[in-house]
Amino acid sequence: MGERMMDLMKRFNKHLDKIAVSMIRQFDQSISDIPGVLRLTLGEPDFTTPDHIKEAAKAAIDANQSHYTGMSGLLELRQAASSFVKEKYHLDYNPESEVLVTIGATEALSATLTAILEEGDIVLLPAPAYPGYEPLVNLMGAEIVEIDTTENDFVLTPEMLEKAILEQGEKVKAVILNYPANPTGVTYSRQQIQEFAAVLQKYEVFVICDEVYSELTYTGETHVSLGQYLRNQTVVINGLSKSHAMTGWRLGFVFAPAVFTAQIIKSHQYLVTAATTMAQFAGAEALLDGKNDAEPMKKEYLKRRDYILEKMTSLGFKIIKPDGAFYIFAKIPDGYNQDSFAFLKDFAEKKAVAFIPGAAFGQYGEGYIRLSYAASMEVIQEAMKRLKEYMEEYDAVHHK
Repeated sequence: MGERMMDLMKRFNKHLDKIAVSMIRQFDQSISDIPGVLRLTLGEPDFTTPDHIKEAAKAAIDANQSHYTGMSGLLELRQAASSFVKEKYHLDYNPESEVLVTIGATEALSATLTAILEEGDIVLLPAPAYPGYEPLVNLMGAEIVEIDTTENDFVLTPEMLEKAILEQGEKVKAVILNYPANPTGVTYSRQQIQEFAAVLQKYEVFVICDEVYSELTYTGETHVSLGQYLRNQTVVINGLSKSHAMTGWRLGFVFAPAVFTAQIIKSHQYLVTAATTMAQFAGAEALLDGKNDAEPMKKEYLKRRDYILEKMTSLGFKIIKPDGAFYIFAKIPDGYNQDSFAFLKDFAEKKAVAFIPGAAFGQYGEGYIRLSYAASMEVIQEAMKRLKEYMEEYDAVHHK
């Protein structure tokens, strides 16, 4: 063929070298050949999308709604999203100029980070944290500096935040706050959010709030968004995946001041053009007629959460009671293998149950495990039964 041998591998974007397949996926693959494994690994609701939302999508397809929407998304959907966050969280964003529809909250994040970050920037992130942020930050040539919250039951304080900003200095371009938090379930009260705002307003930094679990809070208080108290620095990110059991529909939102969205729309537009049209019609239905669709799910999640808390606490796991989302983040008891990957691989091999190793959430997650209660009560009950057997059998061998 006479084709010259080229080593194009070394010509890829060098930032990709810092990005690996996430440990969550790696762990998932390592246990996937275990027959009949019960997975409490998923970060998605086990509920089906409400029927009225599916009907709206079918109607849109039949009405030939198959053209592009504008780049910022279907106006009806932006209006619905704007009313939804106004009614629920007292946020004021103009649907015409301050709301973008994205392909899930994930693309809202990537469009925002692409627009904001440059080589050498630092992004502060309370840890342990969702592992999806760091690769996006690294891809832009920026780096994450974690704020260790383990000493304070995973709750960030204004003091920790300010200390990190001062330590990193001028290079800090943004802070990412995710609440209710994955993996810990920690969320923040109105007073805590106001205290964060008081610190952050002193510094020229962007604040990116990933609030995708905002409809799933268990304190009896509604979710409070930093966008209410620090509008001029904040980009609020949300989506329909968790609130309406619509993970596969891929619908997210950016809410930000018009001067910000005018920049973020540039990265969004050239990365993806626009979100899927039929899905956007379904989204408008979800936010208008289905604005309380999360309520029945929330009731179920609460029952499951409390069941797991009781069972695992009695087995010696230390758990901070989660106030939101649908995860339990539990400390492996002393005397058991503290290497979360090894501990859970052994558990999966012996008992055919899969949780996620805490190490997947960064260095401060080691020694912990995350399980999702977005699984049916039957599956949860069986998983708890097997966990009890495993702990007792391990005990018999190692703690004679």
